[in-house]
Amino acid sequence: MDNKSAYTQLIKNEAKRLGFLSCGVSKAEFLEEEAPRLEKWLQNAYHGKMKYMENHFDKRLDPTLLVPDSKSVVSLLYNYYTPELQKDPEAPKISKYAYGQDYHFVIKDKLKELLSFIREEIGEVGGRAFVDSAPVLDKAWAVKSGLGWAGKHSNVLTQKVGSFYFIAELIIDLELNYDHPVTDHCGSCTHCIDACPTQAIVEPYVVDGSKCISYFTIELKEELPKEVAGSFDNWMFGCDVCQDVCPWNRFSKPHQEPLFNPHPELLSKSKKDWEEITQEVFSEIFKKSAVKRTKFSGLKRNMDFLKR
Repeated sequence: MDNKSAYTQLIKNEAKRLGFLSCGVSKAEFLEEEAPRLEKWLQNAYHGKMKYMENHFDKRLDPTLLVPDSKSVVSLLYNYYTPELQKDPEAPKISKYAYGQDYHFVIKDKLKELLSFIREEIGEVGGRAFVDSAPVLDKAWAVKSGLGWAGKHSNVLTQKVGSFYFIAELIIDLELNYDHPVTDHCGSCTHCIDACPTQAIVEPYVVDGSKCISYFTIELKEELPKEVAGSFDNWMFGCDVCQDVCPWNRFSKPHQEPLFNPHPELLSKSKKDWEEITQEVFSEIFKKSAVKRTKFSGLKRNMDFLKR
């Protein structure tokens, strides 16, 4: 076995030990196919008020501009699926990914561990860890690395475990064996397109981010537009509809990450409890949660909007 093969296997084995669902590797190079897609998506203003999406266009497409001399993008998936649901069917809903502690911190710690392991076992390897927090096209790299295909809802899908997982990367200056993309298995299915409450999936594989419930309830900081009142399907933070209806997600398996377990009060709160929530209770339940992004005022705004 040559060094490249040995190093690749070593990294994949350690990723598995750290709890990642899967690990794939692709060559750190300009994303030629993604460039016109990203340009068109921005021209159509599908990013809405997410102005940061317009920044660092070149860096989003070329990892060697983020990490000089980088040779490989190591893509990783981390499961967050849980069959648990909020007890009150009338309670305003929270996306599964935000049930537990903020994934940015949980996964970043694991990536740092993986990078340290690589340096201990292989030597002086330069690189950076990314968890949805820099101009990196996570989904494009996961697809390029053979971890799944981009579904019609634009999320990465796998036949074995569906799509309820986070995507992260290590971009490193070490040459490895590269994986190949897998085939698309969406077929003629349009469940996600048909079910989207705000018709955000404007055509197969293209999502108008400015119409997505997750955008409205998390990213948009101003007043919510009147024209979408009544179309949020009772979601107050994020939305799981396109994933919930996807046939491939019947293969989702419960995550094994204790830090993603929900705060005891989160699932048991009734509709009335949520409507009467105080800043103090919000701070207690969402102390280490991604829901903190929307702040207490944002969550209240979203809940008030659901009553319209």
